[in-house]
Amino acid sequence: MKKQQSGFTLIELIAVLVILGILAATAVPKFIDLSGEARTATNSGIASNIESSSSLNHAVDISVEAGISTDSFTTVDNCSDAPSLLQGNALPAGYTVAAAAVADKATVTCTLTHTATSTTQTFNVIGAAP
Repeated sequence: MKKQQSGFTLIELIAVLVILGILAATAVPKFIDLSGEARTATNSGIASNIESSSSLNHAVDISVEAGISTDSFTTVDNCSDAPSLLQGNALPAGYTVAAAAVADKATVTCTLTHTATSTTQTFNVIGAAP
């Protein structure tokens, strides 16, 4: 009687390794450069949060001036004041906003910069003054 052996042949193992190598070679480059995209998304998110906060602050400013509300708003007369509209009243570490004057109820385009990489994102701020 012949004893039956089970297992994979050397050719089968090499074929599997070649296929895995091809899959890895096509997938790895997609994951290597995700840090740049993540940084861009973070910049965009922070800029969008400042822009939304500025719009809400402007709405409160208008309602206070109209006598509809007694809520308080944050004075924004410079782009560098915009981070005070965020929760915690400051930008995350490693970010700056370029200074630029903003008149009451005027909209100005400001620039957010990630200091370590010099990547920038623009956003709009609406001035608010008592």
